Amino acid sequence: MSAAPIPSWPDVAARLVAVAAGRAHADMVIRGGTWANVHSGEFIPGIDLAIADGRFAYCGPDASPCIGPDTEVIEANGRYLVPGLIDAHMHVESGMLTVTEFARAVAPHGTTSMFIDPHEIANVLGVPGVRLMHDEALEQPVNVFVQAPSCVPSAPGLENAGAELGPDEIAQMMTWPGIVGLGEVMNFPGVAAGDQKMLGEIAATARAGKTVGGHYASPDLGRPFHAYAAGGPADDHEGTRWEDAAARVRQGMRAMLRLGSAWHDVAEQVRAVTEMGLDSRNFILCTDDCHSGTLVNDGHMNRVYRHAVAQGLAPMTALQMCTLNSASHFGMEREIGAIAPGRRADVILTSSMAELPVEMVIARGKVVAEDGAMLAARPGFAYPDSAKNTVNMARDLAAADFMLAAPAGAETVRARVIGVVENQAPTKALELDLPVVDGGLPGDPAQDVCRIALVERHRAVAPEDGGVVNGFVSGFGYDIPCAVASTVAHDSHHMIVVGTCPENMALAANRLREVGGGVVVMKEGAEAALVKLPVAGLMSDAPAEEVAAAADGMVRAMEDCGCRLNNAYMQHSLLALVVIPELRIGDQGLVDVRVFEKVGVLV
Repeated sequence: MSAAPIPSWPDVAARLVAVAAGRAHADMVIRGGTWANVHSGEFIPGIDLAIADGRFAYCGPDASPCIGPDTEVIEANGRYLVPGLIDAHMHVESGMLTVTEFARAVAPHGTTSMFIDPHEIANVLGVPGVRLMHDEALEQPVNVFVQAPSCVPSAPGLENAGAELGPDEIAQMMTWPGIVGLGEVMNFPGVAAGDQKMLGEIAATARAGKTVGGHYASPDLGRPFHAYAAGGPADDHEGTRWEDAAARVRQGMRAMLRLGSAWHDVAEQVRAVTEMGLDSRNFILCTDDCHSGTLVNDGHMNRVYRHAVAQGLAPMTALQMCTLNSASHFGMEREIGAIAPGRRADVILTSSMAELPVEMVIARGKVVAEDGAMLAARPGFAYPDSAKNTVNMARDLAAADFMLAAPAGAETVRARVIGVVENQAPTKALELDLPVVDGGLPGDPAQDVCRIALVERHRAVAPEDGGVVNGFVSGFGYDIPCAVASTVAHDSHHMIVVGTCPENMALAANRLREVGGGVVVMKEGAEAALVKLPVAGLMSDAPAEEVAAAADGMVRAMEDCGCRLNNAYMQHSLLALVVIPELRIGDQGLVDVRVFEKVGVLV
């Protein structure tokens, strides 16, 4: 069952006018609430809302003339009437869920609009994969808008993905009904250098009159940053410091402050508003990446809102940063982001603006969730077989495929090691002295250094032909024979395997080949946890609660192996993201992202 498309404002304007004038009856009236008016910045008590054809018709005192025998009446009893929350930048695939299951997970938390960038599935299945998610998005009972993925692969010349997109594909996608812009332009060195492919994609988006998403993942705010800003990105979510946020808004960009499962970048950057006094209209709250456990147990944009208020933002300011500001950024202020006549009737009923308990959620004039339970029917969208069985390895792997040999006669070596930074996307480029054992390089538990490998899974490249790339990573704390493997490996989505012994690493990789993708934890030669992700090796079409339970088991299994990082899986899944400094692993080897060059494991 699909959600009926909401009629356009011009198509229903006559009825909205009649309802507002009291000449016609509304479909729904919410009585006696406190209006959180994000346009004026006020909380106005004693307000009724009249809704017709999925849109607000009247917002003011006493809507009794709008009530007829068939009008659904909801008593607010003084509760706040809050615009539905908007996530302005996010990746559905990071939740390990399909669009349908993600929407069902977040709507009870008050999220009624999402701007999604499906570049994860694009790196596996290309344009057909994006089209599948786009079409699924159109069937949801909440608003799911899609951005065309811009960087597939994210760093041409440094990695190979399962597909490649360019200006022609972007121009094609701009004609689809649910596409609202270009997804985050991660190849910031390419834009700054005038790369014709990247500028061509941006130009195709600009010609379509749509928004270009940014991704400047560098602390350098000098000429490269200014060149990137001149290239057209209208926003950026990769800042981690208050000066990053300030620099972006000074260049006419919106600073998107993210609080995902593992990216905690709001507290530092929001100081640009709370301490510097910069104009909050140019600041937006988002999540970027949230896994299913966070969604089910902690919330979504309501969680981000509460966190922002805890950092010193006034509740109204925080609310504007996850409603009106987001809508205005995408040119959709007349559609979403506020409770006002003509807008889509997306509203939350809550008894507290400090804690924002989400007691009822109305989307497009229908009650879709109440007291944490999803009430709307599940759409009937299903992924075809062509979107599954995407783990294309040349053969089962052996322990020898995960071993690195030392130079002859060496007792120690100086090696490049990826250093995980807790709660942030960037890594550190470490150089450490590692011991040689029996002519090989096993890592070093004393320095919290274990093995990492990237297994090619799109083109079935044999290990001996470069299908397995080995290196070292520090920070996970694994202290027993174990391995964690995942086919979620941003952004090219090969397979990342991190472990302390090659035997467990081989077992983990082969298990994911067998099940068609997901995440597995091998502990002392036995399977300790498995999350099956059959859709492109990225998503499960099971209900969010089931996926969250499996993900919780995965987290516990990682902890049992010695890991103490917050949301370590999210850190694991980004170790191949060769557009975020400092050091990453790709299918062509280690990449020093500070200079965008391939480097050897040994110094």
